[in-house]
Amino acid sequence: MWVSGIAVIGFLSLGVSAGALEQAARTRAAAPTAAPDPNANGPVAQTAVVKQYCSGCHSERGKAGGLSLAAFDVAEAVDHAPVAEKMIRKLRTGMMPPPGARRPAGTELAALVDALETRIDKAAQLNPNPGWRPFQRLNRAEYRHTVKDLLAVDVDVNAFLPPDTVSQGFDNVADVQAFSPALMEGYLRAASRVTTLAVGDTAAEPTEARYRVPKTASQLQRVDGAPFGTRGGVSVLHTFPADGEYVFRMELHGNACGFLFGGPASGEQLELSINGARKALIDIDPRMGDVTTGLSLKSPPIQVSAGAQRVTAAFIQRFDGPVNDLIAPIDHTLADTQIGVAYGITTLPHLKDLSVVGPQRVTGVSATPSRRKIFTCRPTTAGEERPCASQIVRSLATQAFRRPVGERDLQGLMRFYDEGRKESDFEHGVAAAIEATLVSPQFLFRLETAEPRRTAGKAVRVADLDLASRLSFFLWGTAPDAELMTIASQGRLSAPGMLDKQAKRLLADARSETLATRFASQWLRLNDVDHILPDAILYPYFDRTLGDSLIRETQLFFESIVREDRSVLDLLTADYTYVNERAAKHYGIPNVTGTAFRRVEVPEYRRGLLGHGSMLLLTSVADRTSPVMRGKWIMEVMLGSPPPPPPPDVPTLEETGAAVGGKLLSVRERMEEHRKNPACASCHRVIDPLGLALENFDVTGRWRIKDNGKPVDATGVMYDGAKLDGPASLRAALLSHQDVFLETFTENLMMYALGRRIEYYDMPTIRAITRAAGRNDNHVSAFILGIVNSGAFQMTRSDVTETVAQRD
Repeated sequence: MWVSGIAVIGFLSLGVSAGALEQAARTRAAAPTAAPDPNANGPVAQTAVVKQYCSGCHSERGKAGGLSLAAFDVAEAVDHAPVAEKMIRKLRTGMMPPPGARRPAGTELAALVDALETRIDKAAQLNPNPGWRPFQRLNRAEYRHTVKDLLAVDVDVNAFLPPDTVSQGFDNVADVQAFSPALMEGYLRAASRVTTLAVGDTAAEPTEARYRVPKTASQLQRVDGAPFGTRGGVSVLHTFPADGEYVFRMELHGNACGFLFGGPASGEQLELSINGARKALIDIDPRMGDVTTGLSLKSPPIQVSAGAQRVTAAFIQRFDGPVNDLIAPIDHTLADTQIGVAYGITTLPHLKDLSVVGPQRVTGVSATPSRRKIFTCRPTTAGEERPCASQIVRSLATQAFRRPVGERDLQGLMRFYDEGRKESDFEHGVAAAIEATLVSPQFLFRLETAEPRRTAGKAVRVADLDLASRLSFFLWGTAPDAELMTIASQGRLSAPGMLDKQAKRLLADARSETLATRFASQWLRLNDVDHILPDAILYPYFDRTLGDSLIRETQLFFESIVREDRSVLDLLTADYTYVNERAAKHYGIPNVTGTAFRRVEVPEYRRGLLGHGSMLLLTSVADRTSPVMRGKWIMEVMLGSPPPPPPPDVPTLEETGAAVGGKLLSVRERMEEHRKNPACASCHRVIDPLGLALENFDVTGRWRIKDNGKPVDATGVMYDGAKLDGPASLRAALLSHQDVFLETFTENLMMYALGRRIEYYDMPTIRAITRAAGRNDNHVSAFILGIVNSGAFQMTRSDVTETVAQRD
C-alpha cells in the first residue's frame, strides 16, 4: 500500500551529512565576509590570484575549456558554484595552471581552494539541496537479480531487453533510462518466459535455446562446471520448462573449406552430461564436414526433469601436461583463423555451440525450487482455490512491489488469476497473475512516495519503504529481503541507529558482491575488456579465457577491499591480488594450478589496480599499447578530470606511422612524432606521461623490457612536476593527490547509489563524507555508511517529488 506521510523536515534532519558538513566547516577558518579584505588571504587577494594566473587563458575572448574567469570574484563563489567547483577540481589535482604556465609561489593556490570550499560548504549547511531524480526502472542486471530472488529462476534477460543506456560509466542513471514501445514489448516477452520457467508448463511446445562458445575461448582445459576428465566445450545452467524428452545438438567449428577444424585428430569424443552424469558419448568422425554429414552432432532424446539443470557438452580429455606442438595456435583457440586454417592438421576439434531442443514429449512438471517458492499452499477443493491463489499472489506481489499490497492492487491481479483459471486450471491462473505482476509499473519502476507539496522547495525524507529499496539496490542490486521489508513497513528504518544496522547487515551478506561485479566493474570500465581482442600474431598467448580471468581478478580484488573493510587507498597500494592458473601463468606467478582463484602476493610493479591486466588491456588497442588511453583512464577514473576530446582533423597515431626512414618506432617514439603537431601538444603534455609510466606493460598486461626491439622508456614528468619512471613512481604521484582520488571514488560510489548524475550542489556532501572517512583511516565502510546517512540518499526535494495518494 502506497502511503504519503506529512511532516516538516528541517535542516537538522539531514543527519550525518549535515553534521559532517558542520564539522568540516569548523575545522577550517570561518568564511570571510563579502566586504573587501586587505588581508593577504582574503577574497580580494584571492580574486587577484585568479585574475593574474587564470584569466589570461580563461578570458572572455579565449575561454579555454569553454570557461571564462574574467569576472570571477571569490567573494561571490556561492553564486557561481558550478564554476567554482570546476576550479576546485582542477586546482586540487594540480592540473591548473597548466604545465609550463606561471604558478604562484607558496601556498596561495591551496589557500584559494580552501577559501572556495569553505564558502560553498558553509552555504550548503544553510540551504541543503539533496537533489532529485526521476523514477527509476529496473535495468537488465536489476531485473535479473530481482526475478531470481522472487521466483528462484535465473534467466538471460539480454535475449529480451535492449542494452541499457550508460551515463558516465553507469547503467542505472535514471534520467537517461528511456522507455519505449520496444522496451515494453521486451518486458512483456521476458515476463512470459520467466513465468513459464518458474511455474512450469505441461503444454510446453518445443523451443530451441542456443549457447555459443566464443571463438577466442580456450578449449584446451576443463571449463568451470564441466566434469573432471573433460576439456573445452561449454557448461551452462539451463532451465527446462517441463519434464520430458529433449534433444541436444552440438555444432563444431570448420575450416575455410567447410571440413572439421582439427579433423585429422582421431579418437576424439564429445560427452553430453546433465548435472555431471553422462547422458551421451559421441564419437567424432575426423572426416566429417562434407555435404552429407555437416559439422553437427545430435544426441538421442534424453529424459530431463523440469527446473535448472547443469548441461555440459565437452570433449574427453585424452592427455595431460603440455601439448607437444610447436605451432599450436593460441593455446588451442580460434583467435587466428589464418594459423588455424594453415595448420589445422595439428590442432584439436572445437565446439562452436550447444543447442537444447524440446521438450519433444512432456511427461509432467517436477517439484522445482521455483514451484516450491510459489505454491506455498495447495487447494484440495474448488472452494479453496481462490483463497489459496489470493495468498500466493499477495505474498509474491508484496515482494515484487517492494511494499505491502493493498486490496485494490490485489484484486487487480486476481482478475488475471480468474481469467487464467477459466482457460485452464489453478496453476494456469496463478501463472497469469504472476505474469501480470512482472509487467506492473509497481514492479518495473521504483516509484517513490513523499509528503504532499506543502513544503515546496524543501528537503523531505523519503518513505521508509523507499529508503529500504534505495539501500538494497545500492548494496545488493536487488529488492529488499523480508527482514528489511518488515522493518521498513513498520516505520522503524528511520529510527536512530537502525539504518546503520541494516546497512552493515547487507554489507556482510554475500549478495553485496554486486559492489564488485556491478559498481566496480562499471567504475573501472571492466566491460570494455570484452571489446579488445589483441592481435593473434603478436600476442598468441591471449584468449577469451584469459580476458575473463583478468576481469574476475579485479572483481575479487575489489570485493576483498569491501569484505575486509580495508582502506580505499589499498586499491592503489595493495601487495596482493587473486589469480587462477591461467592468470598466474600470464603474470609469471608460480605454483598456482586449477581454475579456482586464490590470493597471492605480487611484486612492487604489479601492486594495486595499476598492475591489473584488465585495466592495462582495456586501455590498449589490438597491436600496441596506448599511453593516451591509459593516461585518459587515469585522469577520468582515478582523478575525475577527463581530458577534452581531440580537436577535429587531427591525425591518429596510426596515421603517424610505425616507421620513419625504414626504422621501426617504439610506441614512445611514435607518440613523440605525433606531439610535433601543435594542435596535439597541449593536451598530450598532461596525458602522455601518465600512460608512458605504464609502458613496461604490454597490450595484455604482461611485463616487458623492450618494445619493437628497443628498451622501454617509461620516464616522464607529470603535469604537477613529479618525476615518473614506472608504475611505482606513478603510484606515488597519485598518492600525493590522494584527496582527489578519494573524492573521485566517493563521487562515483554516490552516483551509483543514488542512480543519478552528481551535480555541483552534491560536492559539499562528497567532501564531508571523504573527510569523515579520512578520520576513520579511509575504511571502505566509512564511505558506504557516509553515503547511506547523507541527505542526498535519505531525502529528496518536495518540489519535484510526485505525491502518491494512499490507495486504500
